[in-house]
Amino acid sequence: MMISTRGRYALRVLLELAENQKEGYIAMKQVAMRQELSLKYIEQIMPVLSKNHYVEGVQGKGGGYRLVKAPEEYRVGDILRLTEGNLAPVACLECDAKMCRRANTCKTLPMWKEFHQMVLDYFDNITLLDLLNQEEFRRF
Repeated sequence: MMISTRGRYALRVLLELAENQKEGYIAMKQVAMRQELSLKYIEQIMPVLSKNHYVEGVQGKGGGYRLVKAPEEYRVGDILRLTEGNLAPVACLECDAKMCRRANTCKTLPMWKEFHQMVLDYFDNITLLDLLNQEEFRRF
């Protein structure tokens, strides 16, 4: 399993918005510059975050994006599932995967299921606030 730039950029953008939430709406041009990210790529991610009520945006002068909720309400697992899709380590555990004809006898399937659950549990127990307070967050 590898997290793509889409998932990593979404996290960085949301962290930037969380860190600067007192400023109100933040222009993505500023975020791109501060985070050294491609503005064009950020602009492809923001509609997904907006449509799913992670951020709200305003166009025009003084426009930009801001978080809809408090940083502690954003779980990393939810953000990654939104941007990456399923976090399954093997194809047979992906959403809508056809049941493998060997599933009943597969010796490795229980291991993959447990690993998948560990990944989900790990990411679901980290919030944007945890990442903002990394000095207190010792799991890294």
